[in-house]
Amino acid sequence: MPEPLDLRGLKCPLPALMTRRALARAPIGLEIEVTADDPMAAVDIPHMCHQEGLTVVSQAKEGQVIRLVIRR
Repeated sequence: MPEPLDLRGLKCPLPALMTRRALARAPIGLEIEVTADDPMAAVDIPHMCHQEGLTVVSQAKEGQVIRLVIRR
């Protein structure tokens, strides 16, 4: 079960920065489920993951809410 990280209400660039910070502290192999409602999070977070060598396991949009599961 991924660790939850609720970033709803935060605007760019905070969701990507806080996701990066949480993953930097996480042990290798841990999955984090990020929930955000900033439309740019769907672009910024996967881009940050690619730059950092992290894996986006899944990405889904439910209305205005974006959910990403990321593995360190």
